Amino acid sequence: MNTIKCPNCKEVFKVDESSYADILNQVRDHSFKEELANRMALIESQKEQAVQLAQEQVKNTMQSQLAAKEKELTELKAQARTILTQKIAEKDVELSAWKTKLQQAESEKQQAIKIAESKAKNDIQEQLLEKEKLIGQLKAKVEQTVLEGRLQITESVQKIQKEKDNLLNELKSKETEKQLLEKSLTESYTNQLRSKDDIIRMKDEEIALRKDMKMKLSTKMLGETLELHCEAEFNKIRTTAFPNAYFGKDNDASMGSKGDFIFRETDAMGNEIISIMFEMKNENDATSTKKKNEDFFAKLDKDRSNKKCEYAILVSLLETDSELYNTGIVDVSYHFPKMYVVRPQFFIPIISFLRNAALNSMQYKAELALIKNQNIDITNFEDKMNAFKDGFARNYDLASRKFKTAIEEIDKTIKHLQKTKEALLSSENNLRLANNKAEDLTIKRLTRGNPTMKSMFDDLENDQ
Repeated sequence: MNTIKCPNCKEVFKVDESSYADILNQVRDHSFKEELANRMALIESQKEQAVQLAQEQVKNTMQSQLAAKEKELTELKAQARTILTQKIAEKDVELSAWKTKLQQAESEKQQAIKIAESKAKNDIQEQLLEKEKLIGQLKAKVEQTVLEGRLQITESVQKIQKEKDNLLNELKSKETEKQLLEKSLTESYTNQLRSKDDIIRMKDEEIALRKDMKMKLSTKMLGETLELHCEAEFNKIRTTAFPNAYFGKDNDASMGSKGDFIFRETDAMGNEIISIMFEMKNENDATSTKKKNEDFFAKLDKDRSNKKCEYAILVSLLETDSELYNTGIVDVSYHFPKMYVVRPQFFIPIISFLRNAALNSMQYKAELALIKNQNIDITNFEDKMNAFKDGFARNYDLASRKFKTAIEEIDKTIKHLQKTKEALLSSENNLRLANNKAEDLTIKRLTRGNPTMKSMFDDLENDQ
């Protein structure tokens, strides 16, 4: 039997084991359910507040960003509007996916709570049948279950927060892309407008320049004034841009024709950097017979070749209505090599352009000049060698002929000496014979057959 003491009247009651167990179970079930309900309500309240706060923040942020986007989108043109509309649609899809993920997380959380509650209830019902010594373990397991539920909720909230941050970052990147696209389109339109304005301004300046020039000039002075204008433009920058260059009138008409100006520039070693033959052409608007630029190409190319210039440039105000020549600089090398037609305002730019290109190729020109000099040295050496061979061969031929003549003369001399020898030998023989005859000559032989002489010699011998 067990006793129960009333807390109010202090009276002690005796109850059997089964009644005591029922009372104890009722007390424990009620307190545990009440505590569990309070904890779950607190967790549910905290969870709802966190989710509502996150939703409100995301909603406010998205509403402010969407309002800003709508305001900016109204200012863009058709192409930008289409692109931004697509971007907003993509973002709406992403937001829908995000909301779907939130709903899925909410559903997973509710299922986890239900599973936890069911598991806790089952565990409690099973553990209430055990002995009192397991009550402490039951409380520990309940607390562990509550902690696991909190951890699961915390992880879910963190996961949702992380996804929200990722979505915000993607939203910011999309916003940055939109701004860059807007800036690129603005710069493109601005550059196009600026380029168009520059072209219009240059054409207006050219028209104003030509009108001003032709209002001040007579027909006779038109061509000369264009030359003076170009010469003055060059002299303005001669000392700063072309200090080592020559630019002057072409006064040499020895080959039948001459150009207007020649430009030459060399480096410190005397190597030519660039050379240009210039021809300036202009005419009055009232002239009945209009000339064309092509009419002067052949003469300009001939002058370039005669004066050994690399380039030929026609500075022309002819064909004012031609879209081709009004572009400013026209390469007409398909007519004649290295020939250009320019308007007067491009007189200095074409010189700078060709000169800078030539400076870039000076290294190759220097190497080519070195190779050319080496080839010239080799050619000179070969010429000297050939000249030496020719001289040696000529001298050898002369010496050979002289030697042959000398041998022939020696042979002739030998033959003459041989004859002289034979004559001397013959003379010696005759002298020997004469000597023999002289030695054989006696008085007896002289007086033989001559009695008179014999008697005279006998008398002489007797007298002696």
